[in-house]
Amino acid sequence: MKTRRHVLEEPFAVSPEWMFEVLITPSAIRGWWGASKAIVVPERGGVWIAAWGENENDPDYISSYKILELDRPKRILLGEGKYFSRDGQPPFEMNLTTEFLVEKRVGGCALRITQDGFPTDAVANEFFDACVIGWSNTFEGIRKYFYDHPEE
Repeated sequence: MKTRRHVLEEPFAVSPEWMFEVLITPSAIRGWWGASKAIVVPERGGVWIAAWGENENDPDYISSYKILELDRPKRILLGEGKYFSRDGQPPFEMNLTTEFLVEKRVGGCALRITQDGFPTDAVANEFFDACVIGWSNTFEGIRKYFYDHPEE
């Protein structure tokens, strides 16, 4: 099945180690992604899950991944991505992957997020576009998190 992906990258004035920790620490994920719950088992075969909504027993949205690869402090590959919504599931099959790549740069690091596995069919356009916007907004959330939580 043919798929499409989006890639976003931005520089950050933090160490690669600090960036990596922020990507796998549940309290940090809640802070930069606005999730109400996050669960991470930071090891190969572990999970990376976030949920949103007021009601813990009936969340509005859930993003769930299996950690396929984890190479501290450089790379996390999340696979078998699933998305659940109280309003209904996307009207198409998907098996998303999300890769976080942290590269050391002068004065800090760069974070590249690659999300792949979106169907090319028009029925997936709205969901794909929302994910692109969502991850773009996520970079702002990460910047705010670093501002509020300077590296120790």
